[in-house]
Amino acid sequence: MDTSLTQEVTVQKDFVAENNPEDPVAQIVARCVAGDRGAFVGVFDGYFKRVFAYIRYRCDDDALADDLTAQTFERVLARLGDYDPARGPFAAWMFGIARNAVNDHFRAKRRFPWLPLDWFQQDAAPDPDPETTLIGQEMEAELVASLVKLDRRTRDVLGLKFAGDLTNREIAALTGLKESNVGVIVFRGIQKLRKMMEDGDGR
Repeated sequence: MDTSLTQEVTVQKDFVAENNPEDPVAQIVARCVAGDRGAFVGVFDGYFKRVFAYIRYRCDDDALADDLTAQTFERVLARLGDYDPARGPFAAWMFGIARNAVNDHFRAKRRFPWLPLDWFQQDAAPDPDPETTLIGQEMEAELVASLVKLDRRTRDVLGLKFAGDLTNREIAALTGLKESNVGVIVFRGIQKLRKMMEDGDGR
């Protein structure tokens, strides 16, 4: 067997072994890593919402979030050959690229704007009743107003945690923080948000 083909097959097996082999997204990623660039559309479909949500946590409008999300996937596609399953899950690697894309943008602008996306966002139920819609909008507005008052590092960590759905260990690897520190930041951030919302400070 060709050496390069053997390496590709090994990479694919390694990736699937550390992810749920029944997960269609994991299977698609494995195909991409193995050299099937045509399967990348599946990676885009599988991860777009999470990547966009994380970036929306950190930037000031939807249009900018769209642009940075597109940049992220362009970088992911260009660097697929650099992904090493032995160094961690694909999602953590990809969110590292997303985080760098956002940081690069803000560094170039020499500013750090912020307008968070509510982290409790779920796929909306079809045709919710008006009262439910109004309550949801009020809670979202209150949460957004409270999140704005948190420091940038806390917002970044909470974005990776709740939008990116990364573990504390994965967040620690991306941010250079200790895993225990990540846990503390998440805990304190939630406590601060809860207190602000209970006290009405987010209104």
